[in-house]
Amino acid sequence: MKDGPPMLLTDPFPEPAAALTYHGGRPDAAARLYPDAPTPWLDLSTGINPVAWEGAEVPLAALRALPTPTELSALHHAAAAAFGARDAAITALPGSEVGLRLLAALALPRPWHVVAPSYRTHAAALPGAATIDAEAVDAVARGGGTLLLTNPNNPDGRCWPAARLHALAQALADRGGVLVVDEAFADAVPGASVLPLLARDDRVLVFRSFGKFFGLAGVRLGFAAGGAALVGAVAARLGSWPVSTAALRIGTAAYRDTAWIAATRERLATTVAELDAVLTAHDLTPVGACPLFRQIERDDAPLLFERLARAGILVRPFNEAPARLRIGLPGGAAALARLDAALGDR
Repeated sequence: MKDGPPMLLTDPFPEPAAALTYHGGRPDAAARLYPDAPTPWLDLSTGINPVAWEGAEVPLAALRALPTPTELSALHHAAAAAFGARDAAITALPGSEVGLRLLAALALPRPWHVVAPSYRTHAAALPGAATIDAEAVDAVARGGGTLLLTNPNNPDGRCWPAARLHALAQALADRGGVLVVDEAFADAVPGASVLPLLARDDRVLVFRSFGKFFGLAGVRLGFAAGGAALVGAVAARLGSWPVSTAALRIGTAAYRDTAWIAATRERLATTVAELDAVLTAHDLTPVGACPLFRQIERDDAPLLFERLARAGILVRPFNEAPARLRIGLPGGAAALARLDAALGDR
């Protein structure tokens, strides 16, 4: 064997076009694919709040020691209060994506079903799961097993009433089944979460994301909450230090900032209404009840994606649904005006 540099796993999608259709948030790949596009890129390919919470800074000195159980407990209490999870168990995660990737290791009851269209990781999180549409959930629940869905849904923004999900969970539990709900965008939609309805013995596992609503995706913080047995199984796989000291301190302070949370929900409602008005003015029909993004569908969506990309604006395409685009919130009047101009430039 010849000596040489070590093998490194870098970008799993070396082809830029593949990266753009797998997840949002890849302006680096877009820049390689469209080198002549004006910069800086306007990234509207995610559902991340473009106006981030800025209420805390973590000095480097705070990172010299291991995170303490006291700080982890404070984060759990702050997050549980913000979620209205009065009786549910909770554990922090280094991003909700990690929690989803642990699902297959939890010995969840079979058969496995995933409601689609939804977040791409769901199918990978439960390998071999059957894909169903939303209309089939009641029939599936009557058969038991594990059902994974998203609320609010991504990419179409559909919202399930919390009481409906609770009833679905009870139907599954009657047959030894489990409901898994990805609530990554639920902070932006008051009343959407099933967590306030849950008790510690419920057979429900809920994933929450910190970074989307608070606009701090790089903190890599999320939560698993719900039934104690399921949450405990997740926590056992993460060990004693599931998240960093920085994540603990930022997350605790942010969830305690109830004034910012309330004001942000009002601002998001205003901002998405402005986005809806721009899209409608260009004969695009916005779909969704989540104020962090909108979905549009039209036959020429690939051409529209190209037009925006050549203007330095990245939206989210879907290789499995070429007529669909998801458009995140512009971060202010200038960004909205730039989108408006690009949509009108034919």
